[in-house]
Amino acid sequence: MRAENVQRHFDEAHARDDDPWGVATRWYEVRKRAILLAALPRERFGSALEVGCSNGVLTAELAERCDRVTAVDFSAEAVRLARRRTAGQGNVAVLEGDAVDGFPTGHHDLVVVSEVGYYLEPDRLGRLLDLIAGSLTPQGTVVACHWRHPEGDFAQPGDTVNAVFRRRPGWYLLAHHAEDDFVLDVLSPDGRSIAARTGLR
Repeated sequence: MRAENVQRHFDEAHARDDDPWGVATRWYEVRKRAILLAALPRERFGSALEVGCSNGVLTAELAERCDRVTAVDFSAEAVRLARRRTAGQGNVAVLEGDAVDGFPTGHHDLVVVSEVGYYLEPDRLGRLLDLIAGSLTPQGTVVACHWRHPEGDFAQPGDTVNAVFRRRPGWYLLAHHAEDDFVLDVLSPDGRSIAARTGLR
C-alpha cells in the first residue's frame, strides 16, 4: 500500500471510531500494553519518543513513567484523538508527521515502536533505525512490539521487523517475549541486566 493510501486509511479509521482497534478496551490490547510497560528496564525515563501513537492510549501510560513524551503519528485524526486523550498531561507533546522524513530532534532515553514498523518498506525501516540510533542516549532503551499475523496492508511481517531491530549493531537484547499473536523486544546500547543496573549483582 502506498504511503498516501496508508495515511488515508488511518485518517478514515480514526474518523469512524476513536478507538478503531479497541486498544483501550480489548483485554488482548490491555494485557499486551501491560507486558510492554513491565518489560521496560527502568522505573522512570527522562525523554521518550513514541513512533506511531494512534489515539494516544499507550502515550498516556508512558507519560506516567517519563518526564517528557513526544508522540508522533502521520494521521491527523489520530493526532487529534491523542492530543485530546493526553490534554491533562503537561509532559506530552503529540506531533503530526512522518517519523522517518521528519524525525523529532533531540535525544531520547526511550523509543517505542509499537504496531507500526510493518507498514514501512525495508529501506524506510532501516532509515528509521538509523535515526533512532542517532537520537538514543548511551543507556537508552528501544522497544519494538508487533502483531505476528499477516494483514493486507503490511509492507513486511511483524516478525521480520523485530528481527531487524534485534540485528541492529550495538544494541543488546534485554528482553524477548513471543506469543502466537505478538512479539516484543527490548534493546539497549547498555547490555547490563536489570539486576546489574540496580546493584543486585
